Amino acid sequence: MGRGKMEIKRIENLSNRQMTYTKRRKGIIKKATEISVLCDAKVSLVIFSSSGKMQAYCSPSTSLINILDKYHKCSGKRLWDPKHENLSNEIDRIKKENDNMQIELRHLKGEDITSLNPKELMPLEEALENGLSSIRERLMDHWMMTKKNVKILEEENKELNFVLCQKEMAMEAASRDVDDDYEQRVRDYNSQMHLAFRVQPIQPNLQQRM
Repeated sequence: MGRGKMEIKRIENLSNRQMTYTKRRKGIIKKATEISVLCDAKVSLVIFSSSGKMQAYCSPSTSLINILDKYHKCSGKRLWDPKHENLSNEIDRIKKENDNMQIELRHLKGEDITSLNPKELMPLEEALENGLSSIRERLMDHWMMTKKNVKILEEENKELNFVLCQKEMAMEAASRDVDDDYEQRVRDYNSQMHLAFRVQPIQPNLQQRM
């Protein structure tokens, strides 16, 4: 018997839904790859899962931008609106700013400065001097804080040693009191035993006298 036709509706079981998504996603990408190779078609595929994870495929020598441009020309619909163009310009600006910062960082490290003239080198020198001054101030603050912490630890150590010494003296005094009390008890016990076992004088037998 052939497999029955499955009703197309949302799979409620999360585990089954994720498994089906993985299998079908691979199948769609495989079909897109096959049609692009067999038919020399330009294919671009973008898939977003329910969790927001994106999977994308573009046929060889094809980019998503080119596909969108072709779509705009053929359909007359504009997907890349001014808002997206502004975002693209902002991305380009940030990339350019990042490149400039990378160049400035290399210059501060002393790299790639052979092409710089004295006027361009002077701000670098000033920036390095200011940075060195800030580093020295930070090191001095750190040293002062360390010195203060060491002094605090020394005072705490003195206090702990004093407390420990007091406790040891108290324990020694208590031990001596226990020893003295024990010795006194032993002396008292010996004294009592001596009196208890003292030999009584022998009384004369009255019957013998009679």
